[in-house]
Amino acid sequence: MAPSTSSAITLNINGEKFTLTVDHRTTLLDALRERLDLTGTKKGCDQGQCGACTVLLDGRRAVSCLQLAVAAEGREITTIEGVAEGERLHPVQQAFLDLDGFQCGYCTPGQICSAVAVIQEHAAGWPSAVTDDVRPEAGPPPLTDDEIRERMSGNLCRCGAYVSIVQAVARAAASEEQPKEAAA
Repeated sequence: MAPSTSSAITLNINGEKFTLTVDHRTTLLDALRERLDLTGTKKGCDQGQCGACTVLLDGRRAVSCLQLAVAAEGREITTIEGVAEGERLHPVQQAFLDLDGFQCGYCTPGQICSAVAVIQEHAAGWPSAVTDDVRPEAGPPPLTDDEIRERMSGNLCRCGAYVSIVQAVARAAASEEQPKEAAA
C-alpha cells in the first residue's frame, strides 16, 4: 500500500483554527489563498524572492510560498487580515496609509507584515547587516533609514514606493516606542 500524499491539518490563522486536508506539497500560500480564501497574502514570484507573500509565523516573518502548509501546523500564523485589532488599524498599516507607502498595493500586505516583524526585531536588539555595533550590550541600533532599508530588503516594490515605505516603517516604529517612554 502506497503512503498517503495528503494529511488533515489544523492551522491557527489570525487566532482562528482551520482544519483542512492538504496534499503534502501544498504551500502555506496556496492553502491561505486557494483553500481558505484569505487572499490578502499575494503570490508574486512563487520563489521566495519578492516578499509579496510574507506572513508572520510565531511572530517572525516568513515567505509563505516556500513554507509547506503541513509544516505550519501548530504554529501561530498571522496574515495581513489579522494584523489590525478589530476595526483599529495596526500602527504600520496606519503609517502606510498616512504616508502613501504603496502605489498599486500588490506588495503592500507583505510589506506590512514584514515591517511589523522588522520593528519587533529591532526593538529586541537584533542587528542587521548595516548595524555598526553588534554587541548585545550596545542595545538596539538607531532605526535609521539605512537600517530600515536593509531590514526590509527582502520585500520588493515594483512601483518604487520605497521612500514612502521607509518613512512609514520609521513612523510606526516611533509610535510603538511612545507608550514605553510614557510608562517609564
